[in-house]
Parts: sequence; C-alpha cells; structure tokens
Amino acid sequence: MSQANIPNITPQISVNRTDVINLLLASIALEELGLSHIINAEGEKIQHVLGTLPGQSPTHPTLSDLLTINESVRNTIREIAKKEFLLQTKLENVIELIKHPTP
Repeated sequence: MSQANIPNITPQISVNRTDVINLLLASIALEELGLSHIINAEGEKIQHVLGTLPGQSPTHPTLSDLLTINESVRNTIREIAKKEFLLQTKLENVIELIKHPTP
C-alpha cells in the first residue's frame, strides 16, 4: 500500500486584528441565532403536543405524553445553557482583546 500524496498548499490569508475581532463577534452572533432557532423549535414542539399551534386542531395529550415532551425539552434546554456558557466565555475573551490592544 502506498502513501497518499498530499500537495503542499500554502494559502495566503491576511487578516488584521480588527478583522479577527469582527469575525469572532460574528461567529458568536451566528451561534446565538442558531440557538434561538432551536429554542423556538422546542416551543413549537410543546405547542404541537398541546394542540395550540395556529391552525392545529386541539389534541388530548396523556400524562405520559406531557412527561415525555417535558423531558425532551428540558434536556435540550440544558444543552443550550451549556453552549450559552461557552459563548459567554468566548465573548468575554473577545472583550478582553478589545480592551487590551497589543502594541
């Protein structure tokens, strides 16, 4: 078996400090946007089970249905909270970059 032949690729990427900060802030904003869509979907999931979505006929969920959906939403929100903590840390690091410019 022969070794893979990987070409030497050296792209020229040039970004300055301001570009880096802007890209980091944009990445945080896009992640927050994605999380907001997930939270909205979880709300719609609850509405679907309860039969309260616009245009949906009323449903009669069982206690088991309600407990299942509650656990599912709770788990998702728990994971979102973890991600929010990481995004807050990322934002605090970017703020430190802004406060303390390098020479």
